[in-house]
Amino acid sequence: MSALDVGAALPRRKIEILPALTPLIVALVAAPFVGSASTFLTLTAAGIAMGMMIFTMASGLTLVFGMMDVLNFGHGAFIALGAYVATLVLLPLAGWSASDSVALNLAAFALAILAAAVVCGALGWLFERLIVKPVYGQHLRQILATIGGAIIAEQLIYALWGPDQIPLALPAAFRGSFVFGDTAIEKYRVLATVVGLAVFAGETLILNRTKIGLLIRAGVENREMVEALGYRIDRLFVGVFMAGSALAGLGGAMMALYRGQAHATIGAEFLVLCFIVIIIGGLGSVGGSFVASILVALIANYAGFLAPKLALVSNIVAMVVVLLWRPRGLYPVTGR
Repeated sequence: MSALDVGAALPRRKIEILPALTPLIVALVAAPFVGSASTFLTLTAAGIAMGMMIFTMASGLTLVFGMMDVLNFGHGAFIALGAYVATLVLLPLAGWSASDSVALNLAAFALAILAAAVVCGALGWLFERLIVKPVYGQHLRQILATIGGAIIAEQLIYALWGPDQIPLALPAAFRGSFVFGDTAIEKYRVLATVVGLAVFAGETLILNRTKIGLLIRAGVENREMVEALGYRIDRLFVGVFMAGSALAGLGGAMMALYRGQAHATIGAEFLVLCFIVIIIGGLGSVGGSFVASILVALIANYAGFLAPKLALVSNIVAMVVVLLWRPRGLYPVTGR
């Protein structure tokens, strides 16, 4: 039998399209209630941009749980730290941010988010070695240890930066909006969407098309076999934790720029939303988290416009509805 015949005989994984279409379905349902086409387009564009920022933060948590089986409740500390690292870069570069040069504006933005990712990734290594490593395979102790680590990290942030909010101005090129008739789309939201898509594409490419991704996924399925082949899975998993922390810092920096301020509680605020996203998406599924991030952001935007009082609980309602439909999430990982 030829290799082609063998490949043809192997069962192919069925790709489900309906879960990926849930954000589109929500948008189509909301459109008649919103009424105005320009308002609908503005809300939708804003929701997609917010979804990309949420995904950037949540994808780090997805990687850590999906690849390492670690419940990291300290993830929010890295989100907050990323926001503050961005201030350390952007405040001294205020001249670049205020410049009329788009290149200088882009350089200031790129340096801020890269610094946030690098610093959080490096401290993620320390967090994993000191707090997470002793509790591998023990979910209850992981929760307690990482919550304790998050509290310590938040108090250190207060000690270093103080309790006051630190204002953070967008670079000049990203202020204002693109106007198409009656529709206005903020420039920064377009940038956030591009960055979020790049993060998703990069994660998908690395996990599915590279040797490192193959080893990580193989290590999750059968760690002993991969180690018997001579690979150090523990080092790979440390790298995964660092990558998850770096993504949290990157998302925190972008969210701080979007809000125009950095404060120590921003991490705790978005940690709950990150967990909602990974539960809706399917525990450990990067693609599921991507769809879920857009879904919850769109629902929050539409609910905030149509019924502001319901906006705060819209994400919980969305999670309940999805889990009633698909108890393991939109795209569950095998064995979860």
